[in-house]
Amino acid sequence: MKARPRKSGTPRETVVRLPCTCANLRRAARLVTQFYDSVLRASGLRSTQFTLLQALTLAPGISQKQLAELLGIDSTTLTRTLALLRRKGWLRSEKGTDRRELRLFLSPAGRREFKRVLPYWQSAQRRLRHALGQANWDQALKAAVRIAGVTPKPDWDTP
Repeated sequence: MKARPRKSGTPRETVVRLPCTCANLRRAARLVTQFYDSVLRASGLRSTQFTLLQALTLAPGISQKQLAELLGIDSTTLTRTLALLRRKGWLRSEKGTDRRELRLFLSPAGRREFKRVLPYWQSAQRRLRHALGQANWDQALKAAVRIAGVTPKPDWDTP
């Protein structure tokens, strides 16, 4: 199948339905990430950085382990992105009840950065919602949350 060039933001005429759910979801995730990154580019942040600012805004005091679970990412990737936020002065941490545990918070500068970049993210949200239509938007969000909630961990025994 020969791909035809398209204008940015126009729907693809045909998208091949791959037999693998993982492949279809990964393709969709990559394309959505590329779209959000393109909108956020003017702010100087990537969607991964914004996601951490947003998560820490919604769940101040979360542990690094809990944050990794919330976002479904491995601790090495999370540590690398958190280090960037720390270097920029957007992150602060406090010892938890367990001395090995750190509780993560946005610093005042991190909260300002989140508020500064929020309109870019809101624009991406509006544009994608418009492209999908409200019903498909709602369905996609519901499906994504459901998938995150029921996906077995790799070490689970499967029948």
